[in-house]
Order: sequence, then structure tokens, then C-alpha cells
Amino acid sequence: MDVKTGLFYLFSAVLLFAAFRVITARNPVYAALYLVLAFFQAAAVWILLKAEFLAISLVLVYVGAVMVLFLFVVMMLDINVDSLRAGFWKHFPLAASIGALIALEMAAVLLGGFRFGEEPKAVAAAAQSAVQVSNTKELGKLLYSQYLYPLEIAAVILLVAIIAAIALTLRTRKDSKHMDPSDQVRVKARDRVSVVKLAPTVAAPEPEPVPPAAETKA
Repeated sequence: MDVKTGLFYLFSAVLLFAAFRVITARNPVYAALYLVLAFFQAAAVWILLKAEFLAISLVLVYVGAVMVLFLFVVMMLDINVDSLRAGFWKHFPLAASIGALIALEMAAVLLGGFRFGEEPKAVAAAAQSAVQVSNTKELGKLLYSQYLYPLEIAAVILLVAIIAAIALTLRTRKDSKHMDPSDQVRVKARDRVSVVKLAPTVAAPEPEPVPPAAETKA
């Protein structure tokens, strides 16, 4: 077993452990951190498979943006973990059965890639003798030629999601003080401040007369 194979098994073992801890950790912050570890291990496996662009994209997009935002949301919200785990063991048999079925389906699909026959060896030899090309360049050619329409559809869906999120944040709520941005832009200084003229001096009020004290008898 060479160094590359050993690293692959090491990264895969850590990836499986981190993925298992994501669904078993009691603290949601710890679960998110284990998910970050799983993303890093998946990126390392992709680097071993010579998919550098996908590995860097996974680290930058998911670890650098999505998971940081998720951690902020989890730490800011007061989540009642006990109520979320109330029916965990009740639904565990169904979830385990579905997970095992998905694992069997993935194994059946990927089983052909682990057979070392004459054809895979010939393909590997041809790949080694071929001219080295850029993975990023080839991926860009595929995205903007063969998969151009799916890429545009995904971009439109993301644009609609962004517009919907902005529209939801700008809606008028009864329990909040909503202000129209156009009214804020058109406001002028004289509309905000009103100058009131006051007299420079004010006469002091006259003191009230004090009643004479009663004479004491000797």
C-alpha cells in the first residue's frame, strides 16, 4: 500500500467518524464543528482524486461561508435540544432502515468502479500517458457548453430565492416600526428640526406674602 492509498483510508476514516458525530452530538454547536471537519476531510479526498477546484470550492463556500453563518445562527438562537430529541429513538428504526437502503444503493452503483479488470487498467494507463490538462479549465468548458442550460436554470432559481428572502425581510409587520426607504431619502433638514423662538429672559415670579406669626402671650 502506497502513501496515497494510506492517506485516502485515513481521510475516509476521519470523514466517517465526523459524519457519525454530526448526527449523534447532543450540542448543535459541536455537531456543526464536526460537519466542518467532515467537509475538510472530503476536500482532502477530492485533492487525492486530482479534483483541486472542487476541493477549494468546498472549503471556501461551505466551510468559509455556509457553516460560519450556521454557527452564528445556532449560537444566537436559544434552541431547546431536549424537545428536538424527544422522538429520536421512536423514529430511529425507520431512519436506520432508510440509511441502510441508501448505502446499499450507493454501493451497487459504485461497485463497478472498484473492479480491477483489464479495461480499468487500460484506461488508467491511457490517462497516465495523456497530456496533463487543467481540471478547472475542463470543468469550465463542460459547464458553459454541455451543461449551460442547467447552469442558467440553477442561477435563476438562486436569484428567485435571493429576491424572495429580501422581500420577506422588507414586508410590513404590525409589531415593528416600518419606514419607507424612499421617504427617508426625500427627507430634508427642515423637516426633521423645528426651531422655536424663546424669550432671552423670563421675569421671576413674585414671592407669596408670609402670614404674620401669632403673638405669644407673656
